[in-house]
Amino acid sequence: MRPTIPSAQEPVTDTDEVIAVALESASIPTLMVALLHITGDASILDGKIRPKAAMLGDVQGQLTPQERASVRQQALTALTEYRDRGCALPPQPDADLIHRMMNFQVGQEVPAEYVPMMMEEMALDGSDARADDWRADESLDSIHVTVIGAGMSGILSAIRLEQAGIPYTVIEKNEGVGGTWYENTYPGCRVDIANHFYCYSFEPNHDWSEFFSQQPELREYFERCVDKYGVREQIRFGTEVKEARFDPACGEWEVQLATTSTTESLRTNVLISSVGQLNRPKIPDIPGLDTFGGPLFHSAQWQHEHDLTGKRVAVVGTGASALQLVPEVAKTAGKLYVLQRTPAWMFPNPAYHRKVSDGTKWLFKHVPYYARWYRFLLFWPGSDGLLPSLIVDPQWPQQERSINQANEQTRLFFTQYIQEQLGDRPDLLPKVVPTYPPFGKRMLQDNGNWLTTLTRDNVELITDSIKEIQPGAIVCHADDTSEQQRLEVDAIVFATGFHSNKFLWPMEIIGRSGQKLNERWGEEPRAYLGITVPDFPNLFCIYGPATNLAHAGSIIFHSECQVRYIMGCIRSLVESKKRSMECKTAVHDAFNQRLDEALAKTVWAHPGVDSWYKNKNGRVTTTSPWRLVDYWNWTRTPDLNDFHME
Repeated sequence: MRPTIPSAQEPVTDTDEVIAVALESASIPTLMVALLHITGDASILDGKIRPKAAMLGDVQGQLTPQERASVRQQALTALTEYRDRGCALPPQPDADLIHRMMNFQVGQEVPAEYVPMMMEEMALDGSDARADDWRADESLDSIHVTVIGAGMSGILSAIRLEQAGIPYTVIEKNEGVGGTWYENTYPGCRVDIANHFYCYSFEPNHDWSEFFSQQPELREYFERCVDKYGVREQIRFGTEVKEARFDPACGEWEVQLATTSTTESLRTNVLISSVGQLNRPKIPDIPGLDTFGGPLFHSAQWQHEHDLTGKRVAVVGTGASALQLVPEVAKTAGKLYVLQRTPAWMFPNPAYHRKVSDGTKWLFKHVPYYARWYRFLLFWPGSDGLLPSLIVDPQWPQQERSINQANEQTRLFFTQYIQEQLGDRPDLLPKVVPTYPPFGKRMLQDNGNWLTTLTRDNVELITDSIKEIQPGAIVCHADDTSEQQRLEVDAIVFATGFHSNKFLWPMEIIGRSGQKLNERWGEEPRAYLGITVPDFPNLFCIYGPATNLAHAGSIIFHSECQVRYIMGCIRSLVESKKRSMECKTAVHDAFNQRLDEALAKTVWAHPGVDSWYKNKNGRVTTTSPWRLVDYWNWTRTPDLNDFHME
């Protein structure tokens, strides 16, 4: 029997006045479909007030103030009646009506092929459909699973293994859980996916304090999940995997572990890598790096003992982390130099730093099904609808600046936004408007904070290349001249990303034939579905090659798909009493040929784009070109014909 999703639904006992105040915070399209659940009256779907096409960042369906007020009044009547009848609900809508509700809420047709995925994602029936309803026999002693990493996907793996009754151990190099939300503590660190979507589908949180929460609250969420689902005792903290070697004689992995003071080995049947793509900080090899003499550190390894107040600070990089930390450092630094290699496109999002009101929290907790439909409203416009605009139109005449008509319209819209933010500093415009097509690199969220920070008197944007680092200074030079500029600084922060192309590095993973995985991959990491690799039986990757989501959804959604697939593989091993399963080379190669063909047609492969999505040879290795609905279908159940089983 599948587990149920815990309901935070609390009965409505409040006064009319309290309800009316809460409704002022409502997402009206979400409220309208929730009203159907409360009243059983589907006529609201045929009324004159209809949300328009859902867009990222908009939860009001482009409805007028008058239309919103009318719906709120209707909702006040329905909720007070619901309260007065003891919070009893009418029979719930059937699948056909749910589909109509989806179309209505997002103001466009949701193709029928998406309905099963979205029904599962919203869990309107209260069941956790991504948890297998199978549970291993309690006397099971023939299999043990080792999970590497206790970040988001490692915790997810542990929860699913715990639910299935499979013996497991989680190895975590840090002293706490959370992965990236444990390690990244720089000022302003926050998620850039809406929080009510960036959480496990089976563990919603109705108490987020912000719509895009900051690091401490995110880490607290994962800590809470670890304790709630009873997996903490199976996590070994402060322990790192150095090597894992597959033993074909017994079908097991021998894993070498190390703490600060000891080493030991562990034998396990199944190895799940949950190490992520963005957890090994990368500092560029700049001449003189070791001569600086002052504080010098990566944003993911923030040294809080250094007070930057009044100091001359250089931040190297203008990607996602820099976009968050630079405005915070600028508030107290005496002088801040921002050293930029290439500018970033930004998506205007007024809610990026917005607090969640008490009224909004009340709606999530008290209005039946409101939270689940709100999740759908966040999911859908950030889903596969964006993908066509990221596919190259070979007939488009301006390939150097955009890849198709929709992409060009996006470029014009974003450029106008940048111009408006700069105000009386038009001199910055050539420096901050990218020359490459929108979405070619990671799209960043912005509420005006970044560009207005660049116009501060104590902030200077430097676009010259770094030549070298000297004691107390960075020396830059323009690429087209021999002129040099010396920046006197007290501290340097590198917001320069991670070794994203080195999956599972620096661990040594040695397969059946004795080949090391990092040597096999080199600059070309590949896996079937991003999960499994020939010659490496019983090894499964989460957030592996070509599974980063640069066009849609939340990485938690993808991880839930991958973990369900992996649990299906483990179940197959247990039920078949086989020792190992290994992806067939032909299956792996055919998938990756399709992958290469699909990626080559995307904006991420654009020759004018240099990003962490690409390897040194310019091939995209990290990002998925697939529709979410396709990947969801492919990973629902493993096809055992794809594997050799022994």
